[in-house]
Amino acid sequence: MIRTMCHIPGQEIRTNIPIKELADLLRDPANLLWVDFTAEPDATCEPILTGIFRFHPLAVDDALAETHTPKIDDWNQFIYVVLNAMAFESADSLELTLKELDIFLGKNFVVTHHDEAIPSIDEAYTACQRDRRYISHGPDHLLYKIIDDIVSDYMPMVEKIDDQIDLIEDEVLTKAAPDTLERIFALKRILLSMRRIITPQREVLNKLARDDYEVIDPHDRIFFRDIYDHLVRLHDLNESMRDLVSGALDTYLSVVNNRMNEVMKTLTIITTLFMPISFITGFFGMNFFQPAADLSAWTSLVAFTITLSIFLGMPILMLIWMRRRTWI
Repeated sequence: MIRTMCHIPGQEIRTNIPIKELADLLRDPANLLWVDFTAEPDATCEPILTGIFRFHPLAVDDALAETHTPKIDDWNQFIYVVLNAMAFESADSLELTLKELDIFLGKNFVVTHHDEAIPSIDEAYTACQRDRRYISHGPDHLLYKIIDDIVSDYMPMVEKIDDQIDLIEDEVLTKAAPDTLERIFALKRILLSMRRIITPQREVLNKLARDDYEVIDPHDRIFFRDIYDHLVRLHDLNESMRDLVSGALDTYLSVVNNRMNEVMKTLTIITTLFMPISFITGFFGMNFFQPAADLSAWTSLVAFTITLSIFLGMPILMLIWMRRRTWI
């Protein structure tokens, strides 16, 4: 899908502009043109990017490859920016999906290219139709609106991850289960993926806020500085949450080890209590020797009662002795 939008001073915002009219609109520096490519095949995108907008073939190849981390390239007449949008695969999922967004910014145009639908781009497109201020203040201001919507979508994800960390911390201390460990590692993977995106993306915004580019008005750099501050805060939150997840993992392993120690302690106590009884029954239960005297008295009721009392009393006495030694 190819979406087009053009702001012409003194006229209403035009949308759904035919491709053949794009070249004429670009000739007027007072116009502002936004062309968005969504899941368009390379055979359709390349002639427009190289023929109408005259982008460098290397920049076009990078945009169509969709395999780059966030970066910014200055080609004098335009700048090429690579950003990443992040989202969960579903509302209940902890799997993160990354969607690359390629942006070309010129003196009177903005071109965006992405292989998958990005909600923040749809929101920016709708906002520009609803309020022309977003598209009437220059292409750099439109770029700010697009990036700001992308970064704003990060915060709900961070809040959801933070809620999951709180739940896991409660579960670790109450009922640590194998699925808890799986969720901990899922959160570690998500936070690592977010860090790999936020860190270079922060540097991209830092360059937009500080470096000199012909297509960016120096007075508009403060807007990119605002997004940069948001990314710095997100990076700090990411580091804090990674520490919390690592702490939750350490706590989980400690709880599991303590439970194992309690189980082994209980089994050891039971074994120790019954060890003397096993020894006595094993010793007197041997039938290798024939009695040399009449030992019928040992099988009387009195002998049975005394032996049974010893069997019952010895574990109790050993238990009392262990408690006095504070072993249990």
